[in-house]
Amino acid sequence: MLVAAAVCPCPPLLVPDVAAGAAPELDGLRAACLDAVAVLAAARPDRLVVVGPAPHDGDGTYPQGSPGSFRGLGVDLDVQLGAADPAGGRRLPQPLAVAAWLLERTEWAASPVEGLGVGAALESGRCLETGRELAAAAERTALLVMGDGSACRTVKAPGYLDERAEPFDAEAARALGAADTAALAALDPGLARELQAAGRAPWQVLAGAGEGAGLNGALLYDEAPYGVGYFVAAWS
Repeated sequence: MLVAAAVCPCPPLLVPDVAAGAAPELDGLRAACLDAVAVLAAARPDRLVVVGPAPHDGDGTYPQGSPGSFRGLGVDLDVQLGAADPAGGRRLPQPLAVAAWLLERTEWAASPVEGLGVGAALESGRCLETGRELAAAAERTALLVMGDGSACRTVKAPGYLDERAEPFDAEAARALGAADTAALAALDPGLARELQAAGRAPWQVLAGAGEGAGLNGALLYDEAPYGVGYFVAAWS
């Protein structure tokens, strides 16, 4: 069953080496993410699954030790998922690479780690079922869920300004902070796609995993720097 969850956004700028001179602007966000990961460790899970958005060719599972990199962004920085011998196979999608960096930053050693890339088009029912399967696979499962809110919060945002973005993000943030699985399950995939909210599918995987778990939530961060909704929440 699900014993804890942390929700974090996944912009590469979360990694100071990538953000370079702009790194101090997101210090508060980084601190909130590290606090959320600490909640996972305190739950003493048997297994940690990192869930994040992935392109069509990057969905599916990633074993512990899977490699990731920020070299495509011009930064000489490699990461791997969990403290294990490097695994072969596919490289982590960028959101899972950001998660791997977070886990390395906290020196994660509380449990084995694996990754799951979730396609943006995965329909809500399948997201929920995936979450239920993850929760049932171990006696004490924890999730680190990566995903951004709308990218349409301001005129300078990647998706320009959409007046629907702020209400969408407000409901998502409220649901994440309240561990409201029903509200997360009800998020509209079509609207999320139009608002470029990459977190929708991973959040709905979390909703499925959290059904009936009786966890309490806390919203640790809710801001929209650069016109993109970034939320951090911890469930325990």
